[in-house]
Amino acid sequence: MKLIVAIVQKEDSNKLQRAFVENNVRATKLATTGGFLSQGNTTFLIGIDDEQVDKVLEIIKDKSQAREEYVQPNLISSGLEMSQFVKVTVGGATCFVLPVDQFEQF
Repeated sequence: MKLIVAIVQKEDSNKLQRAFVENNVRATKLATTGGFLSQGNTTFLIGIDDEQVDKVLEIIKDKSQAREEYVQPNLISSGLEMSQFVKVTVGGATCFVLPVDQFEQF
């Protein structure tokens, strides 16, 4: 068994969640915030059998589109101030696939 931690931009989260339901993939959805841009993300936690990992990663890849935007990074908390906009690639997905030693459901 594996645990997939998938971090996607909030704009992609609803279509990804629908795709999970359509493909009978159980996922827990958490609202999260990225550190550099301080923009909203969604983190999905997915417990899945080993042989289903590639299928789930393909769904995530298909529904999480990368795009370029101009944003003003929030670096004030780090002691740096930027008043100009920066072109960045947002969206897409960052996924971690972790081994699960034990799974219990009560």
